[in-house]
Amino acid sequence: MAMDHAKVAADVVRAVGGASNISAAAHCATRLRLVIADSTKIDQAALDAQEDLKGTFAAGGMFQIIVGPGDVDIVYRHMVSDHGVREVSKDEAKEEAAQGGNIFSRFIKMIADIFVPILPALVAGGLMMAINNVLTAEGLFGPKALTDMWPWISDYANLINMISSAAFAALPVLVGFSAAKRFGGNVYLGAALGAAMISGDLLNAWSTGDALAGKVEVEYWHLFGMDVAKIGYQAQVIPTLAVTWVMCLIEKWLHKRLSGTVDFLLTPLVTLLVTGFLAFIAIGPVTRIVAEGLTFGINWVYTTLGVFGGLLFGFVYSPIVVTGLHQSFPAVEIPLLPVNGGIGDFIFPIASMANVAQGAAALAVFAKTRDAKMKGLAGAGGASAVFGITEPAIFGVNLRLRWPFFIAMGAAAIGSAGVALLNVRGQALGAAGFVGFVSIIPQSIPAYIALELLVFALAFGVTFFYAMTRGKADMLAPGAAAPAAELAEPAADSTTAGGAAPAAVLPDEAAQDFTVTAPLAGTVLPLDQVADESFSRGLLGPGVAIDPEGGPVVAPVDGEVIVAFDTGHAYALKSASGAQILIHVGMDTVKLEGRCFTPRVKKGDVVRRGDVLAEVDWDGIKAAGYSTVTPVVISNKKKFSDVTPVADHLVERGDALLELTPKDVTV
Repeated sequence: MAMDHAKVAADVVRAVGGASNISAAAHCATRLRLVIADSTKIDQAALDAQEDLKGTFAAGGMFQIIVGPGDVDIVYRHMVSDHGVREVSKDEAKEEAAQGGNIFSRFIKMIADIFVPILPALVAGGLMMAINNVLTAEGLFGPKALTDMWPWISDYANLINMISSAAFAALPVLVGFSAAKRFGGNVYLGAALGAAMISGDLLNAWSTGDALAGKVEVEYWHLFGMDVAKIGYQAQVIPTLAVTWVMCLIEKWLHKRLSGTVDFLLTPLVTLLVTGFLAFIAIGPVTRIVAEGLTFGINWVYTTLGVFGGLLFGFVYSPIVVTGLHQSFPAVEIPLLPVNGGIGDFIFPIASMANVAQGAAALAVFAKTRDAKMKGLAGAGGASAVFGITEPAIFGVNLRLRWPFFIAMGAAAIGSAGVALLNVRGQALGAAGFVGFVSIIPQSIPAYIALELLVFALAFGVTFFYAMTRGKADMLAPGAAAPAAELAEPAADSTTAGGAAPAAVLPDEAAQDFTVTAPLAGTVLPLDQVADESFSRGLLGPGVAIDPEGGPVVAPVDGEVIVAFDTGHAYALKSASGAQILIHVGMDTVKLEGRCFTPRVKKGDVVRRGDVLAEVDWDGIKAAGYSTVTPVVISNKKKFSDVTPVADHLVERGDALLELTPKDVTV
């Protein structure tokens, strides 16, 4: 049947809260891209029930609805013409979506957008600087530096040092270029202003200490009745950001009022001229004081609090990474580096402790879990984290399981207290992990390595021990981690203490019954519309999902309960015919810790089809912000040649849901 595009458009508009709740709409080849004002008004169940829609997801600040090629543009036109939805381009939709969130989150995203592109240059420069310091440090490999013991490597060290310092010496140029791109201005004007702020005609900012001591004379401009010091802004981030932002405002203001040749000639001229004067007369001096005060203040708090300061900062560093606030740390770290006249960066070694701790916790999960997908995530993410990239371990493993994340926080706090106690500081930016020792001031490298090993041992050991005891259930929970491996071979769980399955209490014909009936009344959905990737990709087995109308969850087969979580959110049954059925009530509902669930069975109970497994407060689940969509899957599909969904759209409890075809075992 051909799609009724007008009806689909009306259904979409109604399900997302009406046209007034759509701030902007665009589409690509297959998807509607909607900027939603209030996401709580979205009726996900209605969208899932619309048979012509292929699925939905949120990404990039937009709510995206998969319609399909050839249909999406027609549905989009009906949304615009029939319902007054505001039409924009894809780029405009992205820009408007980026404006979502509070001021704090937008500020952090802005800092990340500016610094992430230039971090490779800073990290590469920092690592080369660290290599040079290793080559020239005395007492690291003996009483003399390597360049003194083998003079032939001196020139190599000098060249490495020259290249390494380039990114830091020209930092305002890099920041000006990247910031202008982020603020919507001309990137080359941003770079030109950055170059002006480190001009050779200015006193190098690294020499201000000598100027204060009277060793170097400071020259002044006499402008508008003011004496303006000719001092550069080497390694200054905040002044460069502020100057570039003002420059972009001026440039865009001029572009709107000038056109053609006049715009081409005058806009760059006026922009640089006005911003240049403002940079050295007002913006630069004021923001320099702010930047130096911020750096001094953070360093003062850290040094004043001592061991407690290190412990506290180490404890909260990983949560800071989760928020993205760590993207702003380079603005504080760079002035602390010895090459910029600082006493050393304390943030880098603390970040290393936190990264290694998160990596070690993920590796402990890798060593303990039997779930194939979780093992893959934990192994790759853990290895990446101990070398400085923690996002895969944090978001893919530790936060999903929760307890590894908290254990790693504690281990990082202990290591960071050691960082403060032993005054371990970095001399360059680098990879915050085991290889980060090259970025540490040489005298502190042994202490740094010892603390890293201590943190790794603590995080790995405690996480592994926890996983052996209380953590096992969490590692099985689909809301936290896929339980496929645990449910694939439940032989020990599916027998009584005597070793015999309690099939005798079931009718004989149950052994030949290969029908799975609906445990809930509601709307049948394909698994690819389930929000949890473990189900949507079929990793836990084939089946369907049900968007429930209400009422209890009942047994879909005659068989035995082989898994029943104390939280009441998930059950696995083994039917008398050998099928293993997993019922996961809602998405991420393990986090409710039993609220909204009243279990009526326990592991080992023998049940008949229709017996109540759990009473559920569906409204309570929704009020807590969780989806009630309930997957029903066959976790031992290898025992069957086919698993066929037989229900279409609406089902009642006891209606046929899945039909299983056993493999032919004849010879």
